[in-house]
Amino acid sequence: MTDGTPLYLLALSVLLVAAVFYHVRDGARRRVFQSGRRPHSRSRYHGALAACAAAAGCAVAFCAGLAVRAAGSVAFDAVWIAALLGLGWLAGWRVSRRSSMTFRARPHVERIVRAGLAALSGLAVLITLGIVLSLLFEALLFFGDVSVAEFIFGTQWSPQTALREGQSGQSGMFGAVPVITGTLLITAVALLVAVPTGLMIAIYLSEYASRRTRALVKPMTEILAGIPPVVYGFFALLTIGPAVRSVAGALGANVPTQSALAAGLVMGVMIIPLISSLSDDVINAVPQSLRDGSYALGATRSETVRRAVLPSALPGIVSAVLLAVSRAIGETMIVVMAAGRGATLTANPLESVTTVTVQIVALLTGDQVFDSSKTRAAFALGLLLFAITLILNVVALIVVRRYKARYA
Repeated sequence: MTDGTPLYLLALSVLLVAAVFYHVRDGARRRVFQSGRRPHSRSRYHGALAACAAAAGCAVAFCAGLAVRAAGSVAFDAVWIAALLGLGWLAGWRVSRRSSMTFRARPHVERIVRAGLAALSGLAVLITLGIVLSLLFEALLFFGDVSVAEFIFGTQWSPQTALREGQSGQSGMFGAVPVITGTLLITAVALLVAVPTGLMIAIYLSEYASRRTRALVKPMTEILAGIPPVVYGFFALLTIGPAVRSVAGALGANVPTQSALAAGLVMGVMIIPLISSLSDDVINAVPQSLRDGSYALGATRSETVRRAVLPSALPGIVSAVLLAVSRAIGETMIVVMAAGRGATLTANPLESVTTVTVQIVALLTGDQVFDSSKTRAAFALGLLLFAITLILNVVALIVVRRYKARYA
C-alpha cells in the first residue's frame, strides 16, 4: 500500500468507476428497449457486467501495485491512483465495446454471482480452518511441556508459574477436569432453568395465548435478550447470590455468595429468550393441517400439542437448545461475578467454581509471557472447548436427523 493513500480512498475510487460504467451501459440498453428492439439480456445485466469488468481491472492494478511495492519500488500516490482507475476504465470500456444486441450478458453475470457466493462460502470455511489451526498450533506447543493425559485427566488446576528469572511462582498444575466440571455444572443449572421455562413460554404463546396477549408477552420476553451480560452479573452478585446464601443459611448450610447455583440461575434467565423465541417460531411453522387432523381424531388441545406438534417441531427445538448451550458455555462475565474463579472439583452447585472461558481470560490478561506454559494453556482450553462444542453439535445433528426422518 502507498504511504499517503488511505484504503478507503482507493475503495471509493473503484466504486465510482464501477458505478459509472453500470449507469452508462444500463442507460444505453434502456434506450435500445425504448426503440422497440429486443436484445438478449436486459439492460441491468449489461451494466452489471461492465461494472464487474471495471472492478476486476482495478483489482488487477491493485495487486500489481502490491507486487511492485513488495519488490522495493516506491510509486507516487498520483501514479498509483491513475494506474488503478485507468486499468479499471480500460477493462470496462473493452466490455462495453464488445457487447452488442445479441451479447449474452445475463449468463456471464450469473456466473460471476455464483463465483462470488462460492468464494464467500469458502471464506467461511477458511476462517473456521484458520481458527482451528491457530488453536492447534499453540496447543501442540503446550502439550510439548505438559502431557495430554495430565491435561485431560488431571484434577488440579493451578497454572501459576514464574514468569521470569528470580520471580516466585508455583510449579504449575494443568489438570483441566475442575475447569470442565465447573463449566458443565453451571451450564446444567442454566439449562434446568431455561429449557422448561422457555419451552413452556413458546407453547403458551403459539398454542394458547390470544393475539393481544402474544403481542404483549413476546416482546417483553425478548427484552431480556437485550440486557448486557455484565448487568446480569451485577444482578447475580448483588441479589441472587445473597438470596441463595440466605435461604441456605436458614436451612443450616454455610454457602458463599459466589456459587455455581447463583451463576446458573441468572444465566438460565439470560438464555430464556433464545429458547422461547426460536421454539415459538418452530412451533408456529408446524402445518395447521397436522393440528386439524389431530382434532378430527378426537384429541384435545393438550394431546395435540404433546403428541403431534412437539414431535414435529423437535428438530428445531433441539437446535434452539443447542444454541442456548453454546451461549451458556461461552459466557464469562456472569461467571466471574457470580461464581468466582476458584477451580474446585465438585458436583455441588452451592460451591464456588470456574469455567473454561473465565480461565482463558485470566491466562491471557495481565503481566504474561506469551511463550510460557501458563499462557499456552489458554489455547489448550480453547481447543478442548471447541471439541466439546463439536461433540454437542454432532449429537444434536443425529437427534435432528432421526426425528426429521420419523416425522417427515
